Amino acid sequence: MLACSRPVPRARPRVARLALFLWILLALLQAGSPARAGELLVFAAASQRDALDAIIAAYEKSRPEARVKAAYQASSTLARQIELGAPADVFIAANVKWMEYLQARGLIDPESRADLVSNRLVLVAVRNGPATAIDIKAGATLTAWLGDGLLAVGDPEHVPAGMYAREALQKLGMWTTLKDRLARADNSRVALALVARGGAPLGIVYESDAVAHGALQVVARFPASSHSPIRYPAAVTRASRHGAEAGEFLAFLRAPAAAELYRKFGFRPPGAATN
Repeated sequence: MLACSRPVPRARPRVARLALFLWILLALLQAGSPARAGELLVFAAASQRDALDAIIAAYEKSRPEARVKAAYQASSTLARQIELGAPADVFIAANVKWMEYLQARGLIDPESRADLVSNRLVLVAVRNGPATAIDIKAGATLTAWLGDGLLAVGDPEHVPAGMYAREALQKLGMWTTLKDRLARADNSRVALALVARGGAPLGIVYESDAVAHGALQVVARFPASSHSPIRYPAAVTRASRHGAEAGEFLAFLRAPAAAELYRKFGFRPPGAATN
């Protein structure tokens, strides 16, 4: 029995490395093509996809020699992959928690860290559906609007959008009745897709997600006082082999041209009031 038990701990690092390799390969293939030598690799929260794709295109146009590849997933997933050794140059999270998770482990350059944008938390439904305007306030209920369906959210255990949603529902006194009626998604974009495809009548997502999806409409906005401020911090990773280039890209993300593109896709300036 002792002989059988010893190999298990040695196998775990190999399994973790294999899982990391497969995840990175999948993320880069989804991004379009594997990263090339000298190319910046940005790990960004899934809710950044449309805006950041446009910003990267503008950045590469202004700097023909620059090449940037982005991989999108939940902030929690990206942070854990960086912790395992994923070769990201820049990390953009959808909340402060996962940036601080990496900073506490010495995995980002704290001097490079900056909040890029903020966001709003909204309730969405399909366009031209039965739900058009729902009054979100303390003591309100969503059960009548849900019927027999579920409420689509990012998983509140680790996905920032879901964590904000849980905070808001708790503050407004809805959590107890809704916590067992959640369709828990891997990230905010999956929650959005559940509503768009009819898998859930309502979903709690970022306003920028709703802007990006023409088939959905915002039926309510959660009060800013019901949840923590939604901020998107960015930083250069300690493991980056392109620190100077990564710093230049972060500077571009804070420049007026990028701010305008972020605004176009439903994001707000950092620290902006969300009501």
